[in-house]
Amino acid sequence: MSSAPTPARSGDPDRPEHTPTVLDAALHEAGAALGRVSSAATNVWDRVRNGHLADTTRHPRTALTGGRGWTLHRYAPLADGPVTGTVGNPVLLVPPLGAPDLAFDLRRGNSLVEFLLSHGRSVYIVTYDAAFWRGRRRGLETWVDDVLPAAVEAAHADDADAGDLHLAGWSLGGLFVLLTLAAHDLPVASGTAFAAPVDVDEVPIVAPFRSIAEYTGGAIFTTAYRVLGGFPAPAVRAAFQLVSADRYITKPVTVLTHLDDRELLEQMEAVDVLMNNMVAYPGRAFGQVFHHVIRGNEIARDAVHIGGRPVHLGDVTDPILLIAGADDGIAPVDSVRTGVDLLSNSADLRFDVEPGGHLGVLTGRRAKTHTWPVFLEFIGDHDD
Repeated sequence: MSSAPTPARSGDPDRPEHTPTVLDAALHEAGAALGRVSSAATNVWDRVRNGHLADTTRHPRTALTGGRGWTLHRYAPLADGPVTGTVGNPVLLVPPLGAPDLAFDLRRGNSLVEFLLSHGRSVYIVTYDAAFWRGRRRGLETWVDDVLPAAVEAAHADDADAGDLHLAGWSLGGLFVLLTLAAHDLPVASGTAFAAPVDVDEVPIVAPFRSIAEYTGGAIFTTAYRVLGGFPAPAVRAAFQLVSADRYITKPVTVLTHLDDRELLEQMEAVDVLMNNMVAYPGRAFGQVFHHVIRGNEIARDAVHIGGRPVHLGDVTDPILLIAGADDGIAPVDSVRTGVDLLSNSADLRFDVEPGGHLGVLTGRRAKTHTWPVFLEFIGDHDD
């Protein structure tokens, strides 16, 4: 009596395996294309209906103190509390000249402020109002001797039990952090400079302006900023865009070919908001940046003077983290790396290169998985 045949199981040599066919591949590709079309249609509809895709609402914050056109703010804790449950020393963020402070809080879902809050950090930031930028006599000493020391002391007093502050600045804000720590003994646990152009000789975009300045003895730029009272906001915006001209030229094509990529569209929209909020440089500050930083490269030569006295980065003993953007045209990697030689007495000096350009290394789409964890690890190593 013959037995019934045993049903073939997966892996049974008697059962032929299904081999993907050209038809299978075509169906898969068609399904993926249909999904992209659906996502693109949704994004276009939401953009038309709401007028925007990115949520660029600022995270709530409270003004604590200030003076002479600047204000110290403290960000509100997250509604649901820290994600990680860890608690560390507070962080004080320092914006640069020209760029608005929203670079640290670019958009919901991609905000350094929210990232730090989610890891149990109290977060403070210094902002500058319209009156500050109209102050023609405000120079670099305003930040190094006035604003940052006062902001650090006020933030420390606001929550003295939390320990000393981690000071972190972006671009020229990073240089302000380094120079302030070199000039003053403050209750600071560490300093971080994101994309800070320490050595301007390594910045290609500066060369043509230097040539013009040398030919005219600097008179053409001096006359311009004295007449204008500073460096106008449109010029600041144009300078940022000039370095990334290829991205702005190809932007329409990028948008059209990525209508299904919501996160990319939100990021581009948020960057446009930042660029549209650029502000002018005060006259004296721009003059000092041009003559002493750009033309004279005095920080890299260890010859900078603030308020009539020499300030040496070699006097910084606090732990320091320097982060450069791999594709940064304003503060190239070698420009940032020069700080390693100058900050020779730092208790813990670290140099790191992460993906992104001048803004991208701080708050690009990859910053949350590259730059921010490096920053968090560094400040965690130097909590009280």
